[in-house]
Amino acid sequence: MKMSVDAALREREATGRPIRVGMVGAGATGRAIAIHLGTPVQGIRLVGMANRTASHAERALREAGIGQWSRVDSAGEAEEAIARGRTVLTEDPLALTACGAIDLILEVTGTVEPAAQVVLDAFAHGKHVVMVNAELDSVLGPILKVKADEAGVVVTNTDGDEPGVAMTLYRYLRSLGLNPVAAGNLKGMVDYYRNPDTQRAFAQKNDQDPWKVTSFADATKLSMETTVLANATGFHVGRRGMYGPACENVREMANLLPADEMLATGLVDYALGAAPHTGAFVIVHEDSPFKRTQLAYYKLGEGPFYVFSTPFHLPHIQVVSSIARAVIHGDATVTPLGGPVCEVVTVAKRNLSAGERLDGVGGFCGYGLIDNTATARAMDALPIAFSEGCVLRRNIAKDEVISMNDVHMPGRQQTDTLWSEQCNRWPQLTRIEHAGAFHQVPA
Repeated sequence: MKMSVDAALREREATGRPIRVGMVGAGATGRAIAIHLGTPVQGIRLVGMANRTASHAERALREAGIGQWSRVDSAGEAEEAIARGRTVLTEDPLALTACGAIDLILEVTGTVEPAAQVVLDAFAHGKHVVMVNAELDSVLGPILKVKADEAGVVVTNTDGDEPGVAMTLYRYLRSLGLNPVAAGNLKGMVDYYRNPDTQRAFAQKNDQDPWKVTSFADATKLSMETTVLANATGFHVGRRGMYGPACENVREMANLLPADEMLATGLVDYALGAAPHTGAFVIVHEDSPFKRTQLAYYKLGEGPFYVFSTPFHLPHIQVVSSIARAVIHGDATVTPLGGPVCEVVTVAKRNLSAGERLDGVGGFCGYGLIDNTATARAMDALPIAFSEGCVLRRNIAKDEVISMNDVHMPGRQQTDTLWSEQCNRWPQLTRIEHAGAFHQVPA
């Protein structure tokens, strides 16, 4: 008989069989997760950390209250140390993915090529993967889901980040017999032209990386997160970059998104400046006048669209739910339905000149905007996740979408292969019926 997650975690704690987690990445998010898991959380143990700069991982373990650890260089050394009750630290993430004493890998690097290698190696060794990595998931999530299915493991983005918060709410509402037609984030501000210099003081104040903080402000991370959500729900985007209406309260979103688009394809979008100022929302549609009378009685409005929201997102804490659901029930919090529905294209942040080298996510050169995959592939748009290191073949005007033909691409062995496989598996798909399946249509 299946136990609930909390009962299963209590049982694992009582019997000394905690879920053993190896985490790759020790940036701000990785450190926050380590601090929480080091409590420790009942039924879960952080048994290994990998980071290319060992001192950052050491800081994370110290702040998590893990006073002693063993430095290891191989999976065998890691397994022996964990068997003795030691937490392990390594500069080689493959020492964790191949370690038989680890049940699940947390990928928290925010990279693309290195992260893809880690995820695939985890699959090869029969490990579930929770990605706290919208950069990788937004560009290659669909093909990674195929690889996970082939390996018989779970790959999922995380609860606590907005796609997971929205998807958890979406699944709950759907289980109640309601009809979700839109979902997305709450966002305080968006300025496409922020850069690491404008964000440096804020980043230093909050002990974060200026490039990462820039991606939060310039719509790139927002676009990545809503792309992850689009690929998990099948919802489209109404226009490149979304509508993002400003409002005082998220419940106003019921009347601020195009009704015909919500009903035709479903929408991912965001509310700008809306209370409660954090979390995620889902909009449902109700046709029945009798049901609408009941919803009005319970103060949800007159309809036919109704907004539900979760007023918090705490990735360092809620990741526990995704870890437990993956291992205990084989349940992915948020993972692609099939082929890509949306992706994040690269847009010039300023006028750029031929010969310039793009500096990637959160940089000075470009910002990322969500677009429907069919549209992005028709113009051969350069995914923002692949933009770092690309050299421009021609001048690009500010706010112009950059195409793959506009750049010399650096070689990335793993991600180039995965991208090619993903594009060949799902050539220009579009979802033409909200309640139906994906259909291939002529370009």
